[in-house]
Amino acid sequence: MASVIETPPRRHGWLVLVGFVLLCLAVGYAGGQVTAPAVANWYPTLAKPSFNPPDWVFAPVWTALYVLMGVAAWRVWRTSPQPGRRRALGLFLLQLALNLGWSLVFFGLQAVGVALIEIVVLLALILVTMIAFWRLDRFAGLLLLPYAVWVGFATSLNFMIWRLN
Repeated sequence: MASVIETPPRRHGWLVLVGFVLLCLAVGYAGGQVTAPAVANWYPTLAKPSFNPPDWVFAPVWTALYVLMGVAAWRVWRTSPQPGRRRALGLFLLQLALNLGWSLVFFGLQAVGVALIEIVVLLALILVTMIAFWRLDRFAGLLLLPYAVWVGFATSLNFMIWRLN
């Protein structure tokens, strides 16, 4: 039996798109469950840089990014089987796990310094995933660009919070 990654059946393509988007949103939801209590209690007590956005900005930005990520993964999934596709999707899943991991470390464990190391690794993995996606479907690679930019911004924010606290 062929795996979903190896043989994309066209007739179920839209279901797979929904699946990828829901997977990404589920990661965001899980991270949000850890983040919400910390944003209410711990996060307000931290010194933050002047460029720290208001709390209400994060949910809509992340929701949009998770949708773009899901669409990007789907576009790669639906390319014809070729060298690098399985690896690209594996990288995508790994960076998605690190995405959740950052929320767990920063907000759950309140380990700002460890979270800084983790987000630097996450950003590097996002860039590697973008390149892998770009090689298979240029638009899929471009769909990850806003995510990379936002995580780059989040990295600088994490760094400044670590430095100020």
